[in-house]
Amino acid sequence: MTSISSSWDGTITSTQFHNAASTFSEIWNNFDLGFPHWSWINFPNKPGFAATKLQGYLSLENMILPITTEEECVLAGTEDLTCSNEDSFDDTAILVQKDSKERHHYDFHVIYSSSFRVPVLYFRAYCSDGEPLAIEDLEKDFPAYTAQELAVSKWTFITREEHPYLNRPWYTLHPCGTSEWMKLLFSNEPSVVNQGGVAIEKYLTSWFSVVSPVFGFKIPLKFSTFMNSGNVATVI
Repeated sequence: MTSISSSWDGTITSTQFHNAASTFSEIWNNFDLGFPHWSWINFPNKPGFAATKLQGYLSLENMILPITTEEECVLAGTEDLTCSNEDSFDDTAILVQKDSKERHHYDFHVIYSSSFRVPVLYFRAYCSDGEPLAIEDLEKDFPAYTAQELAVSKWTFITREEHPYLNRPWYTLHPCGTSEWMKLLFSNEPSVVNQGGVAIEKYLTSWFSVVSPVFGFKIPLKFSTFMNSGNVATVI
C-alpha cells in the first residue's frame, strides 16, 4: 500500500469506471440500506450493434427521499446532517422539503464522460403522477446551501442536457472541477497504485460522498466504513 502518485490527475478510464461501478453497485446492493438498488444498464452505442459492458451507465431508479417530521432539516456540512429527530433516521436519506408535502421521485444515472474522464451524475425528478419537476420545484427540495448555490450560479452548477443514451433532456451536475476535487480527496489516502492509478473500488464511493449532499442525503456510514476497511478487493 502506497500513497497516490502525485502525477495522478483525478481522472479514470472508461474501463476503470465500469470496474468501479460494478464493485460499488454489488456491495451497495448487498447491504440493507433502505435505498433502491443500483444496476448497470448495458446500452448499444449504435443501432444494430450489440452492447458491450463498457457501453452503459449506473442507474438508481424511483428513489423517494424521505422527509423529516420537522418542517426543515438543515444540512450542517458536506458530510453531517443535523436534525431535531436525527436518531430516528439512522442511515436513511433525508429530503429537505419546505413548502410541499408531496413526495418526489428521483432517478439517478451515473455516466462516464469521455471528455472530462470522470463520472457525471444525470438525474430527473417527478411527481407521483409522472409530471416532471421544473428547476424551481427542485430548489424547494434541496438543502439550503444547494439552493444558495443555485441562486448564484444556477446554470453552471446544475445544467439541462441531453442524456447521452436516452436522448432526452435530463438535469446534470456539471463535471467541471470534478477531477481536481477527486485528486484532493485522495491526496492523503493510502491506496493501491498501478502506473499512476488509484484504488478504483473507492473511487465512486468518494465521488458520491461529495455529490449526494447536494440532494440532502449521505452515503450510509456502514457502507462507507466497509468500503474503506480494506476488505474490498482492488479493481484496477
